[in-house]
Amino acid sequence: MAKKKSASSRARDDAARGIRRVAQNRRARHDYEILETYECGIALTGAEVKSLRAGHIALQDAYARVERGEAWLVGAHVAPYEYAAGYGRFEPDRARKLLLHRRELDELAGQVAEKSLTLVPLSVYFKDGKAKVELALARGRRLYDKRHAIAARDAAREAQRTIKEFQGR
Repeated sequence: MAKKKSASSRARDDAARGIRRVAQNRRARHDYEILETYECGIALTGAEVKSLRAGHIALQDAYARVERGEAWLVGAHVAPYEYAAGYGRFEPDRARKLLLHRRELDELAGQVAEKSLTLVPLSVYFKDGKAKVELALARGRRLYDKRHAIAARDAAREAQRTIKEFQGR
């Protein structure tokens, strides 16, 4: 099993790779079992990009859907950019197109339809100046699955504490 990194070391790694995280859907890792992740672009207007750079996005109730050969991010709330007027205004809760390769779209559409999986956005970030979405193919967890995951995480944390304490002596 690979060692998990701390939040600060992940942030340093992201900064070294030119990635600036704007928002994370922390609840998604609790509510879903993440099977696979994809990086995809997102089609935005100019004012939406400025609002995103300011960190004004909420992913709590967001999900992705594949319709007619295109992927759409639904339920993500991008707050209106306060300095945009007239043409620069946009609908905060509109569906936004996700940019994926055709092969990835076909694969996602097949897996979502066959195995009753869900597409959940995990985070939104800027990579080399372009807005990206980390999209996860996920299976919903039941309450007992959540309890099991929490118990396993707590046991691993306790084991790490014991190892550190033993090495410190």
